[in-house]
Amino acid sequence: MAEKITIDGHCHCGTIAITAQVDPDMVMACHCTDCQTIGGGPYRAVAVSDVADFQITGTPSEYIKVAESGNRRIQAFCGHCGTQLYACDENRQRFNIRTGFLNQSAMLVPKKHIFASSALHWITDIEHTPCFDKGPESAQSQLKQ
Repeated sequence: MAEKITIDGHCHCGTIAITAQVDPDMVMACHCTDCQTIGGGPYRAVAVSDVADFQITGTPSEYIKVAESGNRRIQAFCGHCGTQLYACDENRQRFNIRTGFLNQSAMLVPKKHIFASSALHWITDIEHTPCFDKGPESAQSQLKQ
């Protein structure tokens, strides 16, 4: 286990803020179909925090999602702007914090990928497709070489 680091961030509208301590070796990308559907993308990156290291300001909206495995997971998001915040067990002992809204997201590199059996086939070929610094219609857009 690596030394824990402090992470923090807030939802898009600023209503909810989270601060936590996480082990950088416990950052993962989840490719399960639930994460693809709920997150609206090919996978979701998460950093794991125990309840003793997790602080939240504001009240998220929550619902329980029953996974294919039968596990019941609380899914939390901002009820105002929709930012996905975390998933946790029903006892709220361990939180899988979504890394996209965190100030430290660039340094939270997944150390493993889970549910790879449902990963989209093109995810491994992303380096061979055109990449732009900005949106392709932006005046500042340049194709990365």
